[in-house]
Amino acid sequence: MASSKEYLEFILGQLSDLNEITYRAMMGEFVIYYCGKIVGGIYDDRLLVKPVKSAISYMPTVSYELPYEGAKEMLLVDEVDNKEFLTGLFNAMYEELPTPKSKKKK
Repeated sequence: MASSKEYLEFILGQLSDLNEITYRAMMGEFVIYYCGKIVGGIYDDRLLVKPVKSAISYMPTVSYELPYEGAKEMLLVDEVDNKEFLTGLFNAMYEELPTPKSKKKK
């Protein structure tokens, strides 16, 4: 099941206090970026984030879920209705997220 544009807009609204939140549509789902780094994505209308240590400690009762078959497990964010929680989570995760690799020119 693909994610809805309405759910994406809701999540983007919840993250509106953060600068440089962008997204990219991929195969009916959405990858979420924070200041150029991939934080997670929206898969089947669920917000999932990368399982970095800071996110695990920020969400002590976190559950792991697969975004799609064959993918690595990610953390399910249950508190999407709490704008302050989401802002804090993304800020806590930022330093630990990998810097995107630069693409080599052919």
